[in-house]
Amino acid sequence: MDDCDVIGEEEVKEIREALEGNNLASAAEKIQGYINQVDHVTLNIAVTGESGSGKSTFVNAFRGVGDDETDSAPTGVVETTVEPKCYPHPKYPNVQVWDLPGTGTPNFRADEYLQKVGFERYDFFIIIASERFKVSNVELAREIQKMKKRFYFVRSKIDDNIRAEKRKKNFDQDKTLNQIREDCIKGLQTNGVESPVVFLISSFDLGYYDFPLLEETMERELPKHKRNILLLSLPNLTLEINNKKKEALQADIWKMALLSGAVATVPIPGLSVAVDVTILVKEITRYYQAFGLDDESLQNLSARTEVPLEELKAVRKSPLNKEISADVIIKLLTKAAGAGLMVIGYWMSTIPVLGSIPAGGISYATTYHMLKSCLNELADDSQNVLMRALQSEV
Repeated sequence: MDDCDVIGEEEVKEIREALEGNNLASAAEKIQGYINQVDHVTLNIAVTGESGSGKSTFVNAFRGVGDDETDSAPTGVVETTVEPKCYPHPKYPNVQVWDLPGTGTPNFRADEYLQKVGFERYDFFIIIASERFKVSNVELAREIQKMKKRFYFVRSKIDDNIRAEKRKKNFDQDKTLNQIREDCIKGLQTNGVESPVVFLISSFDLGYYDFPLLEETMERELPKHKRNILLLSLPNLTLEINNKKKEALQADIWKMALLSGAVATVPIPGLSVAVDVTILVKEITRYYQAFGLDDESLQNLSARTEVPLEELKAVRKSPLNKEISADVIIKLLTKAAGAGLMVIGYWMSTIPVLGSIPAGGISYATTYHMLKSCLNELADDSQNVLMRALQSEV
């Protein structure tokens, strides 16, 4: 599981062959196995660095929570972390961000440190510094590399540097950022790190500076089956992240629709509708959370951007923002099913994997259409919210 993609071309081929042989049960079993695997994928992210570098603040920002919430990592001007502490993502508990003890202690030894914090559990390390990276950071990176793990150098508190430099005449933000980056790179090279890459981050303005590039790099370098869980867990900070989430969620629609179609062939009165509703409520709630349209996410966005909460809520148009329940979904299903009866031939020719489905076709087409329509609505709402937060016109 940890070394392979959870569903690849060979599996898709087997599903298609099962459908062509009118073996819906076999196809549905493979899809259900895929869904079960996805539900158990875990991602462990280690955040380390010297005391006072902003580790705990980054842990909170990465998880989309403030510094003073009940499940926040404690922050302060002195080291507050003495043992590795796990902070699960509030919406995606399988994403676990670990706040590790500071590295800038006397007689620091990277190998002993990694053993103490249990290095083997982490998928990758984020090494944070608020000024130049020190020898302890470099030693840690070397040991991580020996253990064949990935690490990323993050220079934090960039907002403080920009604020200080703005007082000077002829302030140039790009020039300032390049100077900070080059200074960090030079320090790492002096200590023997070849071709270092440094990401400039502000935990209070996570969508700015280099965080989108860091996200893209981490996603690219993760095993395929862990990329989506990282992407979906990220705060909805940029339009690019919003669009990538939509693409990731849309790729799963045919799988959920196939399960619906398979169950629709079971001759038990009411079972097909009940399963359709269960799948739809679960999936649409998943979309809603991934796009950060829930009240808690909007409150955090409002606090971060200083845009009133009611203004962010006002740009949401989908009725799904009011309620996602079985009753609401049944009403929408009834409407979609009527459309499905009229245009099912067209749908089946445009849906991935399938060209035709001998049984459960109406249920498949209805579920597929429903999920795609709701995903588009919520993705559009999320984009509107983000644009309003960035003070753009909607």
